[in-house]
Amino acid sequence: MIKITKLNKIFNENTKKEFHALKDINIQIKTSSCVILKGVSGSGKSTLLSIIGTLLKPTSGDIKIDDESIAKLPDLHASNFRAKKLGFIFQSYNLFNELNVKDNVSIPLIPLGYSQKQIDDMSKIALTLANIEHKKDELVYNLSGGEKQRCAIARALVNNPDIILCDEPTANLDHDNSMKFIESLREFKKLNKTIIVATHDPIFEELDFVDEIINIKNGMICE
Repeated sequence: MIKITKLNKIFNENTKKEFHALKDINIQIKTSSCVILKGVSGSGKSTLLSIIGTLLKPTSGDIKIDDESIAKLPDLHASNFRAKKLGFIFQSYNLFNELNVKDNVSIPLIPLGYSQKQIDDMSKIALTLANIEHKKDELVYNLSGGEKQRCAIARALVNNPDIILCDEPTANLDHDNSMKFIESLREFKKLNKTIIVATHDPIFEELDFVDEIINIKNGMICE
């Protein structure tokens, strides 16, 4: 499903502050697999995840998802691609505190032209899958960290994406909520989602449903 070839990312190119964040990355990720991008902070794993998610464009190289090259998609096309194909779970949740859980979850569907009934139905399914449906009317501001994470999970699932991208998803969670998140990933795998997690949390290293751990150091793939 995902093929990354000779991918490079340089920030502040051709300046004295030039930084080579990714160097000749070559990866193939199979459909319905769970892959961990492992590395310390600053290793390049989050940059790689952002490029896979079309939030950043590479300096050179290519990335194909289902044989479609996405490396240089114009912003509007990249936005449409994300809306249809991808679900994101961020370290900082990226929720709207002043809105309730249901509204946060349904927001990604609004630009896609669904009817209100379709939005309500799809949101309910996602809320149930993330075990947060009972809090649908609660303002995000009042949620615990674990509840915010489950809200973010529901939002990532609401468009029924093929690919779920997680950037340091357990960084702000205690051990119990981290384990609950792990069980959520296990359920995603059963739903045949392709899962990519960027993390330095050792809790991911010995999970029985992880297909591959890719070590990244100084912007390069390590054996």
